[in-house]
Amino acid sequence: MRTLTLRIYLTVVAVLLLFAFGSGWLFQRQVQRERQLTESAVSERMGAWGDLIQRALPAPEAPVNEQAAALAEWSQRLRLPLALDDRAGVRIATSESFQRRQAEGGGRLHAVPLDDGRTLWVLRQAPGARLRAIAGQGGGGGAKGDVLRPLPPPLLPFMPPTWQGFGPVVLLVLLFFAVAAGAWPAVRHLTRRLQALKKGVEQFGAGQLHHRVDVSGRDEVAAVAASFNLAAERIENLVRSHQSLLANASHELRSPLARMKMAVQMLDGASPEQSQRLKREIETNVGELDALVEEVLLASRLDAVQRVDKRDPVDLLALAAEEGSRVDAAVDGASATVTGDERLLRRALRNLLENARRYGGDDITVKVDSSGNQATVQVCDRGPGVPEAQRERIFEPFYRLPGHAEQAGGVGLGLSLVKQIAERHGGSVRCTGRDGGGSCFELVFPRA
Repeated sequence: MRTLTLRIYLTVVAVLLLFAFGSGWLFQRQVQRERQLTESAVSERMGAWGDLIQRALPAPEAPVNEQAAALAEWSQRLRLPLALDDRAGVRIATSESFQRRQAEGGGRLHAVPLDDGRTLWVLRQAPGARLRAIAGQGGGGGAKGDVLRPLPPPLLPFMPPTWQGFGPVVLLVLLFFAVAAGAWPAVRHLTRRLQALKKGVEQFGAGQLHHRVDVSGRDEVAAVAASFNLAAERIENLVRSHQSLLANASHELRSPLARMKMAVQMLDGASPEQSQRLKREIETNVGELDALVEEVLLASRLDAVQRVDKRDPVDLLALAAEEGSRVDAAVDGASATVTGDERLLRRALRNLLENARRYGGDDITVKVDSSGNQATVQVCDRGPGVPEAQRERIFEPFYRLPGHAEQAGGVGLGLSLVKQIAERHGGSVRCTGRDGGGSCFELVFPRA
């Protein structure tokens, strides 16, 4: 799990690093492009200023004071710090703004060679300010030409002035480290929950079927945890059900097996009449074993599914008439069609009818009804009835009312199968008392 944490974290950091380098590269290219454009514009402007000032300056042979006066006048007009060297490179004159700017220390000298051999020097603004054109160009318009305006405050005030050009790059680096540091807790929180889910799955797999994982949040990890808990609950119920089914089936198998063993032992030395009776008893016990195994297998298969796969239309009235004729039951009602497995629905109705015949005698009625989106099959008998406190428990596997096993036999799986079949078809079953004595079992299914 730590490997997953590290992989997610390194992926985030790598993406951030790639973003930082990409942004820095694009920013650097843009800065270089802007700088080249600015240098080109300044060079052209300096050349234009040089041509303009050269025409206005006295000839190189003119007295120095005349050249200095003309230079000062144009420095004031253009609002630029200017200086002038002769052909030999000796400084002839400087403007007051040039001297002041030079004394302050700062700026950048830009040389403009003149056609007559002299050199005009322009002291450009130091880093932290820029040239901004606020008026048109042209001869005679220099008085309102370019002016120096300060730039906004530096991006990172704590950096020395010489480093201010790298401010955006440093800012990207700082942003990268800040996001990288902040990504670790988020990634660790995610993988910590995955690690807890992993431990929970391991505990469940080790046999702790009651164990459930913590479900917190509303994200995908919480959805996985909730799905695991739901699956764990279903598996636990299934395993418990199978354990109970196996234990009870093992217990129920002992009685017919013991009777068969005794009958086989008694066959030796028995008279012909006794032999026939013992053989019939063996056949009865074999039939009981076969029925028990069939019911156990069917119950096991139904435990493994939530809904039946087969969805055919089944007419409950026709089904009730066919099964009712086997036990001479009176069938009445209206046609009602449901979708499902006809074999399982027939088995549920047959179990109810045989149960009614076993405990309720010959007075058995079946009524089929449909109202709204529900179809109902009601099987009633005139037996001793089921106490109200036992009406839920009789649907449990292998549960039998006290004394009924001795009187009517059975292993207690019939009603449990009825409940399973009803639930796998999206329906239900319940037991109620019948007016005048007896019981009624009511199956309810959704209509097709």
